[in-house]
Amino acid sequence: MSDPMMLILVSAGAGVFGGLLAGLLGVGGGIVIVPALYFALSLTGMEPDLTIRIAVGTSLATIIFTSLSSARAHHKRGAIDFQILRYWAPSIAIGVVIGSLLGGFVSGQLMLGVFALTAFAVAMDMIMRNPAPREAPRQFPGAVWFSLGGAAGIVSAMMGIGGGTVCVPMLSFLGYDIRRAVGTASVIGLVIAIPGAAGYVFTGLGVPGRLPYSIGYVNLVAVVAIIPLTVTMAPLGARLAHAIPRRALRLAFGSFLLITSLRMLWDIL
Repeated sequence: MSDPMMLILVSAGAGVFGGLLAGLLGVGGGIVIVPALYFALSLTGMEPDLTIRIAVGTSLATIIFTSLSSARAHHKRGAIDFQILRYWAPSIAIGVVIGSLLGGFVSGQLMLGVFALTAFAVAMDMIMRNPAPREAPRQFPGAVWFSLGGAAGIVSAMMGIGGGTVCVPMLSFLGYDIRRAVGTASVIGLVIAIPGAAGYVFTGLGVPGRLPYSIGYVNLVAVVAIIPLTVTMAPLGARLAHAIPRRALRLAFGSFLLITSLRMLWDIL
């Protein structure tokens, strides 16, 4: 990259939209930040495998702060289900450790494929399905909750996202109100981001060809550019989440994921 300002500007733009979507959709911002960083870093001429790992690791590092801001805003509105967190937090954390270690060693094309296909499946579910407004939450044994949490943690760590992309549709399918699902997912993002970022730092230590000012697969320049903006915009997104209709919220979430997934699939092809 001839001008490092390009990376800073792209990171700043991703921070604004990532923070807004973090509060609005409970997604941690990674669904915006990962593609933005991936396309910006691809201008450096780095190998695609290294590019996607840096994008994912950097995204997870920023989500730590974004999730804190978003969760605080949703907690003020009573939209966090702590019972779900007790079910899910341990299994999600285990899944994240596994996923971050896998992300450090599997091919970059596989990571892109996981990102694109998961986002596409979630988008179609959110757009096509319209659950009854009084649908009661489904009940499952603890082992099922544990398995679902582990799977969500693995996929989220490999995608560099805060968990909302996977957990919000999952909770919606299980019958939880979309606003409560979004609020709870903002806390899940914190459970995912801390061990996930640590995993990408560890697996990227000493790897040649990384950008300057990187610790493992986490680039500090992008982190510094993104965090202030995501933290500032997340509370605004949370206010919007409680002000617009539930169906509109589902359509907004699904439409954005659909566009993102198609762009990533095109890049793979």
